[in-house]
Amino acid sequence: MTLSVLASLVAMISCTVAANLLLKRGAMAESASYSPFGALLEPGIIFGFLFFGAAAVLYAWILRTLPLNVAQSLAAAQFVSVIVASSLILSEPIPPVRWFGITLIGLGIVVVGLSVDGRMAG
Repeated sequence: MTLSVLASLVAMISCTVAANLLLKRGAMAESASYSPFGALLEPGIIFGFLFFGAAAVLYAWILRTLPLNVAQSLAAAQFVSVIVASSLILSEPIPPVRWFGITLIGLGIVVVGLSVDGRMAG
């Protein structure tokens, strides 16, 4: 995997984390409670959608380089990253059993990542 692909994966994951955090903040804003369509005018929601769009563009570029099964496996790091960010930034509690599951996801990502350059490939 090239440095540009790795940087694109990190950027895509970062955009996804930012998008989720912005959507959560936007959804929790008082103005978002008036109506579902009114919530679309909330800046957090607008910027969240923009960050999701940026993540989609980056992912499309990544798919030009990596096989879909590898790209999707590595992109799963976004789920772990969003959960960790929700704990650190939004102070959302994560019980130990969920941390165990998150750790398993992380281990799976490591296994796939190690297999990309043939180190573990069969």
